[in-house]
Amino acid sequence: MSLAEPGSGTRPVLRPAGNRARVSELPGSGCKKAALKKSTLPRRLDGRVLESDGSCSSDSSGSLSSVRMADFRHRRKQNVVKSVKIVPDGVEVSPMPSSVMEKKRCGWITPNSDPLYASFHDEEWGVPVHDDRKLFELLVLSEALSELSWPTILNKRDTFRKLFDNFDPASVAKFSEKKLSLKASGGALLSEQKLRAVVENARQVLKVAEDFGSFSNYCWRFVNHKPVVNGFRYARQVPVKTPKAEAISKDMMQRGFRCVGPTIVYSFMQAAGIVNDHLSSCFRYKDCSNMNVKIDCETKVEEMEKLSKTMEQTCLLQA
Repeated sequence: MSLAEPGSGTRPVLRPAGNRARVSELPGSGCKKAALKKSTLPRRLDGRVLESDGSCSSDSSGSLSSVRMADFRHRRKQNVVKSVKIVPDGVEVSPMPSSVMEKKRCGWITPNSDPLYASFHDEEWGVPVHDDRKLFELLVLSEALSELSWPTILNKRDTFRKLFDNFDPASVAKFSEKKLSLKASGGALLSEQKLRAVVENARQVLKVAEDFGSFSNYCWRFVNHKPVVNGFRYARQVPVKTPKAEAISKDMMQRGFRCVGPTIVYSFMQAAGIVNDHLSSCFRYKDCSNMNVKIDCETKVEEMEKLSKTMEQTCLLQA
């Protein structure tokens, strides 16, 4: 890109070091070398438009006089900077109403995102869930991600609820082969293999609830009943699976769960709030983190109450 003025017959030559430019002599032009100061282009700093006072200095004999050189050095030391007013005097600038300012969300939620998908992000995704039926619902929806996308799943959520009896694991576990075949042939959203996997997983949820007191206890014990808060800054940093998800997936498969690979399990952990993967710049990051602190405090209070009752019973027995 040429920075020479039309008809000047000169061209800039950039040095490797620094940002100062030199103008070299073109063959046959008769022009001497000149020194260029800083660019006079405006620049922004802290929201203000600033202009640097730069100039080009040369003389006809090819050398600067001592007076002009002294003035040149003096002005360079001063580094004069003038600020340009954007708002005229006497005009008051009122802040933008908070209702107009859009909330900062995770990078994958854009103005063009499906409203249901945005609502799911704002209200459910990353919120810690401890209800067994809700956890079973999120597990089923996460399993559907291998065939459908989140926006499609959320738009068909009512259909999923009808298909799986409002995600009641006790009811889904009783699906007969005939009922399962009817649902598969009735234009279901999922393939027959996925439908069978959901029914089998409902049975395993009930077994796990018997062994650990609830499906919630089983899921949350892998993270010591405390959500994992990652605080990633960029969407590209959010993983699709983690070693923890691989460990949970392996354990679930050994117990008889089906279609629960590490990627599906990690999506389930994100949706159920077992992992808080909201970006640190997202307004839901702090909200979910505060929920985690509140739940942690409530859990500690419950543990203290149980310990207190146990000690009282022990004292009564000893008395």
